[in-house]
Amino acid sequence: MALQKTVTTPQGFTATNAYHRVEAIRIAGKTAMQFNVYSHIDGQTIPFFDEYLFDCPYDVSGENPLKQAYEHLKTQPEFAGATDC
Repeated sequence: MALQKTVTTPQGFTATNAYHRVEAIRIAGKTAMQFNVYSHIDGQTIPFFDEYLFDCPYDVSGENPLKQAYEHLKTQPEFAGATDC
């Protein structure tokens, strides 16, 4: 599971249709979680950029945490228009 979106890093590098993967999910209590997002040129390469510590609500009776993390990312401005891949 990943999101796909063209991004430009703060250093000016543009990656067309980059893959963005959620990793290292940490659940804090029963209502919150944190996770990292790593951006790859394709699904196999070493990440060229990482975003740390996205925070979002966690619903213990909802979808699995990974699914919840991706759904949260789609609501963030930097991932607007991203597609599932």
